[in-house]
Amino acid sequence: MGEISITKLLVIAALVVLLFGTKKLRTLGGDLGAAIKGFKKAMNDDDTGAKTPAASEAPAERLSHKE
Repeated sequence: MGEISITKLLVIAALVVLLFGTKKLRTLGGDLGAAIKGFKKAMNDDDTGAKTPAASEAPAERLSHKE
């Protein structure tokens, strides 16, 4: 009763296809893939940004003001 067999998975997959349709599922899959790709890119960009010091952390030059 507690096990998930291949027949149960096939029935669930068939119901999902009947409810949403193949076009909507294809669009949903593409959107999910793009979101994961964007997330991974943002994580990689964040890692490379953490390795290099930011401009605000760099020592400031002294400015002399003569009056």
